[in-house]
Amino acid sequence: MAYRERLLERQRTTGRPVRVGLVGAGQMGRGFVAQVRRISGMEVAAVADLDLERATGALRAAGVEQVTTGDDLDTLSAVVADGGTVAVTDHTLAAALPLDMVIDATGIPEIGAEVALRCLLAGRHVGLLNVETDVTVGWMLSRIAAQSGAVYTLCRGDEPAETLKLVEFARDLAFEIVCAGKGKNNPLNPHATPADLVEEARRKRMNPKMLASFVDGSKAMIEMAALANAADLGVGPSGLSGHRTTVPELHEVFRPAADGGILDEAGVVDMATGPVAPGVFVVARSDEPTVVEEMDYLGMGAGPYYSFYRPYHLASIEAPLSIPAAVLDGRSDIQPRAWRAEVAAGAKRDLRAGEVIDGIGGDRVYGVIASAEQVKADHLVPLGLLAGARLTRDVRQDEVITQDDVEIDTTTTIAQLRALQDRLLDGHPVPAAGIGHVPAA
Repeated sequence: MAYRERLLERQRTTGRPVRVGLVGAGQMGRGFVAQVRRISGMEVAAVADLDLERATGALRAAGVEQVTTGDDLDTLSAVVADGGTVAVTDHTLAAALPLDMVIDATGIPEIGAEVALRCLLAGRHVGLLNVETDVTVGWMLSRIAAQSGAVYTLCRGDEPAETLKLVEFARDLAFEIVCAGKGKNNPLNPHATPADLVEEARRKRMNPKMLASFVDGSKAMIEMAALANAADLGVGPSGLSGHRTTVPELHEVFRPAADGGILDEAGVVDMATGPVAPGVFVVARSDEPTVVEEMDYLGMGAGPYYSFYRPYHLASIEAPLSIPAAVLDGRSDIQPRAWRAEVAAGAKRDLRAGEVIDGIGGDRVYGVIASAEQVKADHLVPLGLLAGARLTRDVRQDEVITQDDVEIDTTTTIAQLRALQDRLLDGHPVPAAGIGHVPAA
């Protein structure tokens, strides 16, 4: 039975729709609210944003006129319980309201970590339109979810989730995964800053810093790292190639060099430029003669390499699909199943000791994908931990930032979750207080 029918049946049984909370009412958040409003059996009952007008504006644009604001938890909870809608400026309230699931769409690693942790500790499902958090502490959050009984998931519609669906399809059919990846929408300029993109951002109705995170490659690195961890795929020694190609050529390009392609090894993530965007792809292999013969008959080529391609991803429009997956089935669409990839940070320009790093898409650093082993061995700093970090020594343009280069605020939620994650991944027991070492939720 399709989700639509199941959501309606749940509403008939419980007497109410699935109540959803949203944190972050920017471009993605507005699209999410509008789409959920069109789906029977679920409603956005709460929106949190630092800008209250932006929160209420997202609701009004979706046709919600009666919105209660304020910060009194009891009053807000009563409104939600009675079927009303609230808007707040404090994102920490989302986990305390009587909601079935909370979606974070801020793109800010610290907020995503705090929202996810609070929700999971409250036994509430949480979905992230915030891959930045996932590639920093997603492994830890998925383990907390497993203990709490709640669901932690990235949301459908973004490239990692939709590429994973292709990976699962190919694996279910016993194909070997050679490469999985995405087409990149924007020209790649690692040194791009928000100031460089003000006019383009205005035309696209985007935050210049968000646009910079796309143009400088950080977002692609983050998305493919999340895919690598969810699909248990590796990162080649050269990272993402960004090779320019076309859809019909995908399986010719993204195959091992020994067979005429560009890959150093099979079983990795990568990125294409050219008319592959906005789609996602998987290159897979089969050496079974009968399968090869049948695939040729079906128009998939002579083999043994084949490309499976989805020509679109619908971002916030598809994201609501992850809500019934969690609420009705208790299932995560995508979360780390291994820790194979990380995103470190390269310097956009020569940086001086004393400068404070302004985070993803800012003026100072861009994302660099690498294997988790390399990041650990070279003492590199995950990009998601660097917002607000102070440089302790000079770093030249395009050098990758190490732990010796910066002072990080270790009191943040994301830093403390990361410390716990590192201990567990290293095989060390978590201290007796466990999650209690994280700031109280």
